[in-house]
Amino acid sequence: MALTGQNGVFWTASPERDPKRGFRFQVQFGGGDILWYAKKADKPTLSFTESSHQYLNHTYYWPARAEWNEVSITFVDPVEPDLAGDLLQALTDSGYKIPAGFEQTDFQTVSKRDAVASLGPNEDVIIIQIDELGNPLEKWILKHAWIKEVTFGELDYGSDDLTEVMVKFRYDWAEAETHTKTDGFFKRK
Repeated sequence: MALTGQNGVFWTASPERDPKRGFRFQVQFGGGDILWYAKKADKPTLSFTESSHQYLNHTYYWPARAEWNEVSITFVDPVEPDLAGDLLQALTDSGYKIPAGFEQTDFQTVSKRDAVASLGPNEDVIIIQIDELGNPLEKWILKHAWIKEVTFGELDYGSDDLTEVMVKFRYDWAEAETHTKTDGFFKRK
């Protein structure tokens, strides 16, 4: 693959399409509705570990294992729907129980199966980057995603800001659908 481009055309010709913009995106959990209260979302990050071998005066490197890094999504916490309550329910559905008022037989541990299923029937977190008309440009599907961390925001008498909730997701891999790529881990939409 070679990264190519038409030198100068973008800056001098009348554009047929806008470039991708960071404020044009949508988020879905488990194949459900678009979450209108999503405020900020990381795109997936892929990194590779490395192996090295030293021979005489030189060190040689080889790419090793691939690792998909956590994704954080920040939401405004609306009253309806009750995002904080929905997230707490998802954590309960994952198997987490607060250790108060339960009998010993009520305890269980969190399982990946339940943690993934707690986000909805599709079991994926989807981040969609859209164009100026609302058409998808990129669709990132976080496979087997589960909630790793929830920060329920902060309260401040000196602030007029809306309350935000930040959720970190761990997932096994990401798939991308774009409007042009068909090779590698990309799929045609």
